[in-house]
Amino acid sequence: MIPEIAFLACPDTLPGSSTRRPDAFEHDYQIDALRDGLGDRARVVDIDWRAPLEELTRFDLAIIGTPWDYTRAKDEFVARLEALERAGVKVCNPLEVVRWNADKLYLRELAERGAVTIPTLWPEAPTAADITAAFNHFATDRVVAKRRVGAGAVGQDSFTRSAPPPADWTMDRPGMIQPFLPAIESEGELSFIFIDGRFCHALVKRAVPGDYRIQSLYGGKEQVLDPSAADRRAAEQVVSLLPFVQPPLYARIDMVRMDNGGLALIEAEVIEPYLYPLQGPDFGPMLAEAVLRRLG
Repeated sequence: MIPEIAFLACPDTLPGSSTRRPDAFEHDYQIDALRDGLGDRARVVDIDWRAPLEELTRFDLAIIGTPWDYTRAKDEFVARLEALERAGVKVCNPLEVVRWNADKLYLRELAERGAVTIPTLWPEAPTAADITAAFNHFATDRVVAKRRVGAGAVGQDSFTRSAPPPADWTMDRPGMIQPFLPAIESEGELSFIFIDGRFCHALVKRAVPGDYRIQSLYGGKEQVLDPSAADRRAAEQVVSLLPFVQPPLYARIDMVRMDNGGLALIEAEVIEPYLYPLQGPDFGPMLAEAVLRRLG
């Protein structure tokens, strides 16, 4: 009997769902690439991560595919992964990776380990006063405020000195404030995809004119990138600094150009990132072989 793999998803991304997101085509591209790479060596089933536990524990391995609503129920999601691992289901990426990556405070840890990151303030519940203070702290006229637990730029805001937040503005959860980096608009965001710690492919993501959010949900477009040796080394260094004995099955390292010409880490995505299979012809085969290695 061939192994069975659960590709964990959610109603926002599952085919046929009445609440499917406009960008859920990314789910289709990613699972299709894995299926094509595996061929008849394993069966991949996309399934809601909230499905009854007995339905999920029949699988040999569970890949955290597109459960994009988990940020609204982080504790429930972690508990479900914990139950799967307890039941003997291999989870990729493992729970220890998810716990570490779910809160963007991991960026501070990576900076302490030697990664080049964007300067960041970490208020527990950012207010308009924190935004004003950040302008002066970073000596900049524009900042970005993000949720510490979040994805896809949801709940993200950008403010300028000339257009600050209203006096009563607040983020009702732990946040982070960073200076806005102009290269996001001029060059775009560079993403480097790694499978089992090995570089697979890279791309550059650009926002539509007048926006800075590069996600496809906001109209962002991506293009294949042949990175320079220096840029690739910068991404590889981040992967080498991840605090795990075994490299994650998959990782997406998102970076942006600093004023000095080097790259700084925006995020190291190792929970449920979109891995841009259309931009990486080797992605499906590489991921399939890595999955089969995990299955033993």
